[in-house]
Amino acid sequence: MGELSTVSEALDVAEDKTGNFFKFSFGQWKRHRYDIRTLESLTPDAISAYALAVLRKGSMMGTLDWKNKEEDFYFICLQDHLILGALNRDEELELLPFLIYIFTHELVHVVRFCNFLQRYDIPKVNKEREERVVHATTFEILKNLSLPKMDYVLSSYREHRVCDMNLS
Repeated sequence: MGELSTVSEALDVAEDKTGNFFKFSFGQWKRHRYDIRTLESLTPDAISAYALAVLRKGSMMGTLDWKNKEEDFYFICLQDHLILGALNRDEELELLPFLIYIFTHELVHVVRFCNFLQRYDIPKVNKEREERVVHATTFEILKNLSLPKMDYVLSSYREHRVCDMNLS
């Protein structure tokens, strides 16, 4: 997949911008454990018909000083088929800024969950509010990023910051 280098570049930008926004040191950022999965490595229950990425929570054994401890671990499950479909439908959309937005959005969720600003197992009734908060935070993080077509992506998601959303 020729897009893998773009995926890597988008993740680097999203990590940098998100870390700067939350004023994380390198050590603080490393405590937010996550990995990226693409469609080919997803189980059927991690594949979405509507979301561009799905965030899944798992756990892993880690060491904290002298004892073992179970730690939360998040998987950002990219929905390649939906991302590529959106790019095919909208000729104004470009892969790099689109992926930066998607990754930044998911990293904001990771930060909020890891720092106990929001529970991962949020009740369905509160999901719309959480999505609005995350979209608004994503906009704040990326609004000054000078990148061709970034403004287009940000304006495309403007409604997600201000209106009710129907999430399943």
